[in-house]
Amino acid sequence: MCKFVQRNQMEIIGIIPARYASTRFPGKPLVDIGGTSMIRRVYEQARKASSLTDLVVATDDDRIEDHVKSFGGNVVRTAASHQSGTDRCFEAILKFRKDADVVINIQGDEPFIYPEQIDLVASCFKGENTQIATLVKKITKEEELFNQNTPKVLLNTESEAIYFSRQPLPFIRGRAESEWLEAFTFYKHIGIYAYKTSVLKDITSLNQSPLELAESLEQLRWIENGYKLKVKLTDFESIAVDVPDDLKKLSHFL
Repeated sequence: MCKFVQRNQMEIIGIIPARYASTRFPGKPLVDIGGTSMIRRVYEQARKASSLTDLVVATDDDRIEDHVKSFGGNVVRTAASHQSGTDRCFEAILKFRKDADVVINIQGDEPFIYPEQIDLVASCFKGENTQIATLVKKITKEEELFNQNTPKVLLNTESEAIYFSRQPLPFIRGRAESEWLEAFTFYKHIGIYAYKTSVLKDITSLNQSPLELAESLEQLRWIENGYKLKVKLTDFESIAVDVPDDLKKLSHFL
């Protein structure tokens, strides 16, 4: 097993959850993108992050496991029953490096993820009290603000997330919707998470919460149970591949 050179005192492990049986795009981690598989592109981009002590793919599939091994990547097998990447990350860290301080959940469907974003979310743990961290980006387009597939984030004065919603929040009273972006700074969620390993253990044992079920947003379960999510602002946004047609959006990266 090839390990990275230790770059800092804190053990920060990047985990890339990768499942084969996606409803909207089966076999997505192995799809060819300009001659290189999706999962390999994610892995190679993540390796450029200076904050990571090590990196591993967490999968439940022989084909993905064999492929990651073929290009020299680290991989661990996890159960097929996991309902979320968070759950898969916890099983993976127990098998790979259970004494790690921090786990970063790196999306396996963003083949051109910016390493700078991994380092940015990792930097949140310079504060000893950080439990969970994530990123947000300023919303500049009206279609993003009112798109229910784009989760929005409300922040407090400590740069902590206090709510996530598919609806634009807050409601701007007395202004037309076309004027909302002028009246308030709205943020959208960028889906990379980092957790203290001890906190990851705790949140994977929580039952689904009412707010989570209402919005279908896992992170609301953590907030509803009193966990704090530290947030940093990014200017980068990589392209996620959810369905086969999304591959067309990647042409300018190749």
